[in-house]
Amino acid sequence: MKLFLDSANLDHIKEIHGWGVLAGVTTNPSLIAKEGKDFIATIHQICEIVQGPVSAEVVAQDTAGMVKEGRLLAKLHEHVVVKVPLIPAGLAATRQLADDGIRVNVTLCFQSNQALLAGLAGAAYISPFVGRVDDVSGEGMALIREIAEIYSMDPDIQTQVLSASIRHPLHVVQSALAGADVATIPYDVFKKLLAHPQTDSGNKKFLEDWATVPNKDIVGRMTDWLAGKR
Repeated sequence: MKLFLDSANLDHIKEIHGWGVLAGVTTNPSLIAKEGKDFIATIHQICEIVQGPVSAEVVAQDTAGMVKEGRLLAKLHEHVVVKVPLIPAGLAATRQLADDGIRVNVTLCFQSNQALLAGLAGAAYISPFVGRVDDVSGEGMALIREIAEIYSMDPDIQTQVLSASIRHPLHVVQSALAGADVATIPYDVFKKLLAHPQTDSGNKKFLEDWATVPNKDIVGRMTDWLAGKR
């Protein structure tokens, strides 16, 4: 399963990208508004940093408007994925954009039948909101499993399941086990994926013990050793 960062914060994106595990980024109008920066410039900068799929959402609510915005966004950078809401106009726009060879991420999915329609319309990604499904006493991961199974039964559907509305690290593991192709993760949850007290205490103990080792300049000692200066 690939990991995307759900953010429009350039500092956060640079940090997580530096870990060497980031495959892409998803944004939405709310995340863009939170940063208070130019939308177009921000999307272009994110694409340059990540060099992978970056979802940029249309704001038009009619098919013609979505298609127009989507085509322009796709020209902004080769890594842009056009994001559209799962409404009738968005479904029709997905079909037209997909026919143009433009990748589309269909967002705000809450039912497997919605995902089926998006897949048949040619979406590159479907974004089920697992956390929001859980919020209304549904089972977000059951939705991921259903969609993955439905897609696996139809060779004509090439849509990737992108688990969204991730609330905690367990959601990430569960998404992978449920068959998601991608999980898009908020910055704070991404940081928690690495956090464990045993890791911290173990590393601290190693360093304390290392402090007692003589001639512990690893780089200097290895350089001399490899040069034959033993």
